[in-house]
Amino acid sequence: MPRQGTRAPRAPRVSCEDCFFHRNLLCALDLGEPCSTFRPAEANLAPPQQLRFVFRHERRSRAAWAFPSAQEQAALYTS
Repeated sequence: MPRQGTRAPRAPRVSCEDCFFHRNLLCALDLGEPCSTFRPAEANLAPPQQLRFVFRHERRSRAAWAFPSAQEQAALYTS
């Protein structure tokens, strides 16, 4: 049971000047208080690193849609 005379510590007040977007001139709002997109200026707001694209080794000797070569077509009719 909590005591009646104690309070939780207050979070420090923030302003638009403390916002990452405002400091980097990315904010288009002119408000007197922080908006819902507020991010601390000290935060590292880098996007996550993307996965590298690696080609798989080709398993087929030729594509499935390829037409037979001229020699292969000739061999079908000469034998």
